[in-house]
Amino acid sequence: MRIQCLQHVQFETPGAIEKWASDNGHVCSTVRLFAGQELPSVEAWDWLVILGGPMSVHDESEHPWLIEEKRYIREALDIGKTVIGICLGAQLIADVSGARVYPNEQKEIGWFPVQWTPIGQTLLPFGSFPAAPVVFHWHGETFELPEGAALLASSEACRNQAFVLNGTVFGFQFHLEMMENNVRAIVSNCGQEIIEAPYIQQADEMLGASETMAESNALLVRFLDGLVRMNHS
Repeated sequence: MRIQCLQHVQFETPGAIEKWASDNGHVCSTVRLFAGQELPSVEAWDWLVILGGPMSVHDESEHPWLIEEKRYIREALDIGKTVIGICLGAQLIADVSGARVYPNEQKEIGWFPVQWTPIGQTLLPFGSFPAAPVVFHWHGETFELPEGAALLASSEACRNQAFVLNGTVFGFQFHLEMMENNVRAIVSNCGQEIIEAPYIQQADEMLGASETMAESNALLVRFLDGLVRMNHS
């Protein structure tokens, strides 16, 4: 499997996705858009993984590479490629699909549960997921579901946490790929957002959740393994 990641900032990397790829003999490449690296042909990969980042999908004047990235994502969707969007990545999928991306009522930062929908629990890549797993969040914006998408998960703070579109496109507002170094990096670079609020944890809580982190990474493995099986069924 050839996996192409799109990275938006230095400190948000593929994390456990890269580890899974290495463990399973897949090729995982990363284009660092913030560093001006060029996008490959959409024919050069099997899966596209669009990572997170602190910017908004609307910040094209500050980050002009977003314009070309959106065109690229749209091309991938149009030809039916497998696309996975994480946080900003999910918002970008929603945006290029004509759905609204806008500030959520609450920022959600830290380890909080999401409730899986019946559709999510019966879809092959998620068939063995628990009903309410605790996952990592770091977002202030949310999205409307793209037309034709099915809702997979919700949380108390944010209704649209995950979706599937056309059976091959998956958007996650939360992060299953975060390993300890990833959490440390985002806390270090975005720590100014950690304030007293209903759905914001303090840094020590986020960094002290090693067991929860391992469970979250295990869910990522289940999803990616399930996606491989689905692609070959």
